[in-house]
Amino acid sequence: MTTYTTIQGDTWDMIAYKVFSDETLMIQIMNLNLDYIDVSVFSAGTILQMPDVSVVEATASDLPPWKV
Repeated sequence: MTTYTTIQGDTWDMIAYKVFSDETLMIQIMNLNLDYIDVSVFSAGTILQMPDVSVVEATASDLPPWKV
């Protein structure tokens, strides 16, 4: 599993977009980092777990055809 170290001002959707180019994947990131679920804006230096690429691909393939 990979990690992401936050910079001052990061938000869940910003992190998802930086890492995966898709802010809707913030839910998967949040589910892996429940200790920080109450954080809206991160300070610098928080280490977050990132989902594996295969997890992200499986999520994308589960979308209905009109959302792909």
